[in-house]
Amino acid sequence: MPVPHAREAVLRRILASGVVAVVRLPAAAHVLRVVEAIREGGVVAIEITLTTPGALQAIGEVATAMPDVEIGAGSVLNAEDVRRALDAGARYVVSPVFKKEIVLAAHARGAAAMPGAFSPTEILEATEAGADIVKVFPSGVVGMSYFKAVLAPMPHLKLMPTGGVSPENAGDWIRAGASAVGVGSSLLDKQAIAEGNFGKLTENARVLRQRVAEAKQEE
Repeated sequence: MPVPHAREAVLRRILASGVVAVVRLPAAAHVLRVVEAIREGGVVAIEITLTTPGALQAIGEVATAMPDVEIGAGSVLNAEDVRRALDAGARYVVSPVFKKEIVLAAHARGAAAMPGAFSPTEILEATEAGADIVKVFPSGVVGMSYFKAVLAPMPHLKLMPTGGVSPENAGDWIRAGASAVGVGSSLLDKQAIAEGNFGKLTENARVLRQRVAEAKQEE
């Protein structure tokens, strides 16, 4: 059964922090330690992609052990993925594409939905279908000027760039009009993870949070 107001509470917290960390790893071994390191850096919304081995188990473990983390599932492609993710403990779902069934399935369970879109038409269609935030993907190929251009005639849109966002430039994306940013590979230093240097991830997360917080204070 949906938890009353859970979707709204999760969304408020994500928008207030302005950051969703995207955990996509080639193996299951370090998933929980990576999540812990990012959390220690002050990032409260962490998305584990379903392409990560053991993703559903990891989502469940985070939901149980770290209730202060807004845990979500990424790479969600259909309503069945939504069901599996929410059953595991995810509080929101993120997709690289827009399918209305994903939004409807998430909302039916009281969870937030962040479908992906690229063109202005797709972005508006996703918003009108009930998307809580629209993930603009891949953002790196269009850049910050695209956000300003899209938001000029449609300032009500809640957009989250993913792809091309780093801890260093995250604040600039917020200044360009993003409601939040999705940050993955530039946050998860592959060499640091391989060496067991999870403190590097914590530092990256701190820089990310600081840059976004500074930008939001200017709004």
